[in-house]
Amino acid sequence: MGKLKINGGKRLEGTLAVQGAKNSVLPILSASILIAGESILKNCPDLKDVDAAMAILRHLGCQVTRSGKDIYIDARTLTTSQIPDQLMREMRSSVIFLGAILGRTGEAVLSMPGGCELGPRPIDLHLKALRALGATIEERGGNIVCRAEKLRGAAINLDSPSVGATENAMLAAVCATGETVITNAAREPEIVDLQNFLVKAGAEITGAGTSTITVSGGPLGVQVTHKILPDRIVAATYLSAVACAGGRLELTDIVPDHIETALNCLRNAGCQIQVVGDRVQLSSDGELRAISPVVTRPYPGFPTDAQPCLVAALTVAQGTSVFIETIFRNRYRYVDELRRMGADIKLEGRAAMVTGVKRLTGTSVAATDLRGGAALVVAGLAADGETTVGEIDHIERGYDDLTGALRRLGADISRLA
Repeated sequence: MGKLKINGGKRLEGTLAVQGAKNSVLPILSASILIAGESILKNCPDLKDVDAAMAILRHLGCQVTRSGKDIYIDARTLTTSQIPDQLMREMRSSVIFLGAILGRTGEAVLSMPGGCELGPRPIDLHLKALRALGATIEERGGNIVCRAEKLRGAAINLDSPSVGATENAMLAAVCATGETVITNAAREPEIVDLQNFLVKAGAEITGAGTSTITVSGGPLGVQVTHKILPDRIVAATYLSAVACAGGRLELTDIVPDHIETALNCLRNAGCQIQVVGDRVQLSSDGELRAISPVVTRPYPGFPTDAQPCLVAALTVAQGTSVFIETIFRNRYRYVDELRRMGADIKLEGRAAMVTGVKRLTGTSVAATDLRGGAALVVAGLAADGETTVGEIDHIERGYDDLTGALRRLGADISRLA
């Protein structure tokens, strides 16, 4: 695994276009299995998780090519309904292929998925949704075997608003006979993006972005061109970095409403923020102040994925900020690494009390997961001296050329082999 070397304490300034959303492109790559011709996806980030999804599609028999930020998929040549364990372990969200493969072929055989170890992420909600549509499911030798001679529309009530379960239910329901109504559905923007892609393909879906989604099954079209929406978590990461290190940042190609909770936190911390169309401008003198308690919740609440970078930014704020993590039990694994840099963070169950220190000190740390690794980069940009961040394969799962983007802002950062 490579490392990042950061010489901190430098003011950051410049303009960045926000990459396409990882959590949007992955389910849409899965959805391409259902298209009777070619799917053209634009604004696709260059990420390890995207590479893993493309490898899965190729294993399934699809023709997949990439040109810059565009990915071309022809699923007419699909030859198998099984994904081997090695490919499943490459990314946690690989389970999103379950509903699409089942809908396309009537059978899907997958092993349990891999990814960041943030605590239990049971797929029982995914399986419950597919059973409601008529699938029979059994576990066999560590594999999940799903079969359905014919999927039929159904009422699906999710026990919790799981993003992945909502997406899998949508993908399978598109292939079902009759109407499916999904209640207590996830409301994330990435769900809306998936709906938009499927609607372009001819699917009848309404309600994405609300807690009730209605799907009427039917044949899909032969070609779809779709641009992936901007990555709201990457946007929040860069904003947190500039807030912490000090400077001025303009983000372009962003949907400001998608990051409103993060913007409000940064405003409360003392940053000057302006929103103009699809642009967000942030100015910070690096002198932040503590903010009122932040509780992570499903969208439109504060996103758990944005929590680590905001924690990192507030390690140098005046006063004490409190974070309550309600989504992932092991989200705070990165905290010990921030403490190595001098951060004052106390953990009590799901709560983190972050008391600002005058300065962080650069040292050697290691990424524990994707967003925790990004938090260490944010801290390193503001710290005195040199910070080395190891295990960066985690970070590269979600950030397209993080080093290049930060260097364009004036950061002294380099990737070491």
